[in-house]
Amino acid sequence: MADIKLATPFHPIQDVFTRRWSPYFFETRPVPDVDLQAVFEAARWAPSSYNEQPWRFIVTDRRDSEKFEAAIECLWNANKDWARSAPILIFGVYSKFFALNGMVNRAAEHDLGLATENLILEATARGLFAHPMIGVSPDKVKTCCGIPDGYETLTALALGYKADPSDSAPALKERDTTPRTRKRQDQFVFSGQWDSPIVFKG
Repeated sequence: MADIKLATPFHPIQDVFTRRWSPYFFETRPVPDVDLQAVFEAARWAPSSYNEQPWRFIVTDRRDSEKFEAAIECLWNANKDWARSAPILIFGVYSKFFALNGMVNRAAEHDLGLATENLILEATARGLFAHPMIGVSPDKVKTCCGIPDGYETLTALALGYKADPSDSAPALKERDTTPRTRKRQDQFVFSGQWDSPIVFKG
């Protein structure tokens, strides 16, 4: 397997989190059905408001070239070329309304995010890589995939096996080889008041 960029956490965490990252270069080899079933099973068990499970996933496989290319055309231009090499492209869709009472579900996007993270972590545990993206045209997906009214496409996700970065795309190669960084906890974990960093005593 190609080298991966391990995260360097300040505190011990499970290795699935340190191994998860979003590459721009994928091998075209297919993802076995057993792994696809597993990642969607992981998504199935994500928490959601009122257990509504508002997420839906539209899956296209590059072996079905016509449908796959139609799905690629739903992405923003910046994503089309690199995502085209992935064997699987997934659209993340959510129901805008609660089935429970027909009211607007303010948690739906959040819950789709939870299910997507479950999917990504299961993929990572299986040696797969996933690259989520917001650069997608919901209107194009609606037409391409027959999304009904009341549902909205939010994200796309390229899924497959990481390939070595290519010199043919130097800007993407630089992104793929740049060390990973994150904000410190004191920049986003506050104690009681905004911008008051929490102090842990343990």
